[in-house]
Amino acid sequence: MNSDTDNNNQDESQRGLLLDSKPKTKKPSMYNVLLLNDDYTPMEFVVTVLEKVFNKKADEATQIMLHVHKKGIGVCGTFTYEVAESKCKAVLDMAKKSEHPLQCTMEKS
Repeated sequence: MNSDTDNNNQDESQRGLLLDSKPKTKKPSMYNVLLLNDDYTPMEFVVTVLEKVFNKKADEATQIMLHVHKKGIGVCGTFTYEVAESKCKAVLDMAKKSEHPLQCTMEKS
C-alpha cells in the first residue's frame, strides 16, 4: 500500500470537514425606541431631538412628532440593544438639559 495515497485521502477528508463547518451566527434582537407624549415638551424640541439623535430629516421628524402627539407614543427607530439604549439615554439627557419632561423607552420589536 502506498503511504502517499493514504495521506492524500486523509487530507481530503479533513479538508471536507473543515469546509462543511460554517459558523452559525444568530441575528441580534432588535428594539424599538419609543417617544412618549406629555403636555409640556414643546413640539419643536421633539423635532430637534428626532433630527439630532435619530438623524431624521425635518419632514420625517415632524411626522413622527405629530404621531406621538396624537397617539401618545411613537417609534423613532429600530436598533440593536446597545444602540437603542444609547439613543434612549441621549434623548433623556437632551430633555433633562433643556428641562423638559420628555420620556423615551425601548421595547423588543
